[in-house]
Amino acid sequence: MNINTLKTTFFLAILAVLFVSIGSLLGGRSGATMALIMAGVMNLGAYWFSDKIILAMYRAKEVTDRDAPELHSIVRELAMRARIPMPKVYLMENPAPNAFATGRNPEHAAVAVTTGIMGLLSREELSGVIGHELAHIRNRDILISTIAATIAGAISYLAHMAQWGLMFGGRRDSEERNPLGPVLGILIMILAPIAAMLIQMAISRSREYKADEGGASICGNPMALAGALKKLQTGVQRIPMEANPATAHMFIISPLTGGGLLALFSTHPPINERVTRLEAMVGRR
Repeated sequence: MNINTLKTTFFLAILAVLFVSIGSLLGGRSGATMALIMAGVMNLGAYWFSDKIILAMYRAKEVTDRDAPELHSIVRELAMRARIPMPKVYLMENPAPNAFATGRNPEHAAVAVTTGIMGLLSREELSGVIGHELAHIRNRDILISTIAATIAGAISYLAHMAQWGLMFGGRRDSEERNPLGPVLGILIMILAPIAAMLIQMAISRSREYKADEGGASICGNPMALAGALKKLQTGVQRIPMEANPATAHMFIISPLTGGGLLALFSTHPPINERVTRLEAMVGRR
């Protein structure tokens, strides 16, 4: 069992525990039972359908070779170089330049790019970006990234459930209701967003360095990816993307802008460091 499989199992277990805890808080034993069933359904859904959920969230539409011939050509050529199956190709109608990969394995993978990135980058730079995403697919990063995004969003939803449960008093059956319910509810509301943030941080920054290196090797031009990252950093600052923070780690560059604590807890390493490492690859070639 590899590390990504262990992380996936761990995240799904967290989701089940949180569902059961809130179910017990709001509905006693019957609530816990119902929550356990819901957790099981959601765990299965997260594994099998999390990629579709993420793609739907950003209204990504699958495009054919006829719809986007240049993009398809780049993906097809680089997939052959990476020795992985051709992933499905999706386009997001969004002026903010960005891209991500999703899916549960290389045989069921997808690459999604925004219309903004298509208009900003040259073919060589776009090839560097696609190479980066294909490296994530080849490294099997995509399942843990997609499931983490789904679960981080679910945790935020659970916090809202607890809040509404407290507002309306939860279960009023004195025989089943936990007298510490209000206290536990407040703790859940406080800790759930923190748990979501920790899940984000568990998506190691090191995977981005590895995908940069792999992407540069796949496209054959480290400087093309380095140039793309510089343009993307400027582009994201100029046109911020309305992105769910739970999915920020999936993009090649964080769609969230800002400094301070946001930068401290970013799932992406600094762009200048990524560029420096790519530039160093040129000297080793």
